[in-house]
Amino acid sequence: MNILVSACLLGENCKYNGGNNFNQAVVDYIQGHIVISSCPEMLSGLGCPRECVELIDGVFTTKSGKNVTAEFQKGVALAMEQVYAQKIDLAILQSRSPSCGVNQIYNGTFQGALMQGEGLFAKTLKDAGIPVMDCEDIQP
Repeated sequence: MNILVSACLLGENCKYNGGNNFNQAVVDYIQGHIVISSCPEMLSGLGCPRECVELIDGVFTTKSGKNVTAEFQKGVALAMEQVYAQKIDLAILQSRSPSCGVNQIYNGTFQGALMQGEGLFAKTLKDAGIPVMDCEDIQP
C-alpha cells in the first residue's frame, strides 16, 4: 500500500516553529508499506520556521494578519501532484493543522482553541476519494 504521511510525523523539521511532530505509533503503523512524506506548507514556499497560520472566515491568515491563502492553495496543489503520481491509497495527517487537520483545526483566535473542521489538504484528499486518517487515531 502507498501511504502518504505528513512529513512532520516522520520527524522532518517542517512544523511552523521549526520543529516536528514525530509519532512512533505512525512509524510503526506504516512499516512494510511504501511511504511518501509530504508537507504542503513547505511545498508552498512558506519556509521553516514560519509564522503561525489559522483559518479565519475562510482565509488562511498569519498571526500578524497576512493572507497566505494563495500559498496554501499552491502547496496543496503541489502535494496533490505527489498523491496522483504515487497512486496514494491512504493519507495519515497531523492533527489540528490548517493544512492537514482531519477532524479539528484551530479556530482562528490564535489562542490554542479548537473547532470541528479540516485543513485544506485533508479536505482536498477527501474530495479526491483518498482515505484520510488523523495521526491521533493510530494507537501504539
